[in-house]
Amino acid sequence: MLKIAWNKFYCHPLPEGHRFPMIKYDLIPEQLLYEGTITESNIFSPQLLEEETILLTHTHEYWEKLKYGKLSKSEERKIGFPYSIQLVERERFITRGTIDCALFALEYGVSINVAGGTHHAYSYKGEGFCLLNDTALAANYLLSKQLSGRILVVDLDVHQGDGTAEIFNHDKRVFTFSMHGEKNYPPKKEKSDLDIPLKDGTDDDAYLEILNKNLGQLIDRFEPEFIFYQAGVDVLESDKLGRLSLTHDGCKQRDKLVLTTAKKNGIPITVNMGGGYSEKISDIVEAHANTFRLAQEIFY
Repeated sequence: MLKIAWNKFYCHPLPEGHRFPMIKYDLIPEQLLYEGTITESNIFSPQLLEEETILLTHTHEYWEKLKYGKLSKSEERKIGFPYSIQLVERERFITRGTIDCALFALEYGVSINVAGGTHHAYSYKGEGFCLLNDTALAANYLLSKQLSGRILVVDLDVHQGDGTAEIFNHDKRVFTFSMHGEKNYPPKKEKSDLDIPLKDGTDDDAYLEILNKNLGQLIDRFEPEFIFYQAGVDVLESDKLGRLSLTHDGCKQRDKLVLTTAKKNGIPITVNMGGGYSEKISDIVEAHANTFRLAQEIFY
């Protein structure tokens, strides 16, 4: 059964000026339920992530700043949100969702978090609307419980997964792979295990050829036991921030390639949604919904 993490806190604690396009967190499950792709039995509501798990990835000093509201004005500006404890709790719900999805993926092959993809959070700081790094936290949770020994992070958001790269810079158990816009945020890139910077305007054919070649080689070389997939739809041509030129079909084929590769090789995979900033919310929701539809089709 496809298990999907969604919690009412995913959208509603956000500051008013940041609600769009984050209302997608409510609209995606509504659309999937309406069309019959999923039922209520597919959805689970994650609880608040415990502190001891946060400290597997983030420094004690940084967590204390988040917990007690001690961020400096400069640190707050880099995150992009005005600080509130509700926002910290929101990310704790999201991150627990990604961890729970990983546990469901071990059982069912695939699981998806409606939110997540907070890959700009470093071990010691937050940036780019990211406070806690859900992928890194979930990967470290699996490693700490000896549920996996080799983890591949496939980050196909248009922005480089700089925080994830920093966190696993010296950990050979986790291979970080980021395919992202060369001239896009963040201005200073970290070093992933494999970075593929893409030129502005990269289209479906070029993108899929690069991904197909490199993903296959990574599976053969690294032999991962688990995959975390960041499926940002800010690669779309319609995206206000993306600068790439993928169509909806190209984005769908990207997801199909990653999910089929995991299924074919018997590798459990957890997916989080990452970014998406098209003018029309319907474009964002449709592109994300395709990921869920494909997971149902390929795995079940």
